[in-house]
Amino acid sequence: MTQALKLRPGFVLIGATFALLVTACNTQNSPDVMAKVNSYKIMRAEVDKSYNRQVASAAQKLTSEQEEAVRLEILRQIMTLQLYLQKAEKLGVVATDEEIEGRLNQDKAPYTKEEFGKKLQEAGFTEDEYKQEIRRKLTIDKLLNKEIASRVTISDTDIQSYYNEHKTQFNVIEPQYYLAHIFVSGQPNAPSSPLPGKAQNDAQAHEKIKMIYSRLESGEDFATLAGKYSEDPNTASNGGELGPAPESQIKNTEAATREAISKLKPGQFSEIIPLVNPATQKTVAYRIVKLIGKEAAGQRDLSDPAVQQQIRGQLRNQREQFLRTAYDEVLHDNAEIRNYYAEQIVKSTTQK
Repeated sequence: MTQALKLRPGFVLIGATFALLVTACNTQNSPDVMAKVNSYKIMRAEVDKSYNRQVASAAQKLTSEQEEAVRLEILRQIMTLQLYLQKAEKLGVVATDEEIEGRLNQDKAPYTKEEFGKKLQEAGFTEDEYKQEIRRKLTIDKLLNKEIASRVTISDTDIQSYYNEHKTQFNVIEPQYYLAHIFVSGQPNAPSSPLPGKAQNDAQAHEKIKMIYSRLESGEDFATLAGKYSEDPNTASNGGELGPAPESQIKNTEAATREAISKLKPGQFSEIIPLVNPATQKTVAYRIVKLIGKEAAGQRDLSDPAVQQQIRGQLRNQREQFLRTAYDEVLHDNAEIRNYYAEQIVKSTTQK
């Protein structure tokens, strides 16, 4: 998690249970037990809680088959994470209370107490449940760092070979702009990030963007303010970063933004840019754009540190994913696993 409170989809989906031992039913095949991972029994209440969180915002009612598919996926993820947690406990790499409190304080930092409480409520968590989520996430991160990331090495020869084989990948055809923005909409039904303080009309939006601009002018961090106030759900959690945009794309964007970007040097942010509906000529939103950097066209050489970093990152991700797939298989092979819910679905389907 970064400065903005981020609740990853897979992270939220599973629910708040961390303990490796729970009070279970006396009968292994009780309807309340949906699966078993070694000694850990996955109870229906745990799956239901995660299921309710996931479907709460669904636009349409799910069919019975869709419900079963969602529950199966939730169950599969719980089973896999339980394997991780049990392995972490065995290896002694469980997150400490100090690490958990540190991460919780980091997540709280950009918000007031009321804002943070509202954010948790919208996500369906109490603070204690959220701390359990942090505990589990940090524990799994420590396990994967120990068992996977620490075993992956990328040599200079690996980087050279990759560059030689993918040289055209580093030929920039046209200049690239690296941008970030803070977006505020005056439309009450416009898509927005799940942060408190959503503007409901143009007047509120204008006041909000002016407040943000004033804080930027006073020296506050752009990414932090984007994470806290931007109403673009696709970029807010990433500090407002839009990713690379070719020069042709910049030329085709609306005039106000295009003109603002043309005046910026790397590291600078624009004035407030009103976004106008061309059909009605009315302002519908506001944005502030930051130019993070600009890359010239041409062949990027391997001596470029950014090229080396990009290749190293790609190779590391590929090798970690490969190793993790194998690691997951080994964990499953060495575990006693029963998915009673899946067995029930197969049995009921066979009887039809």
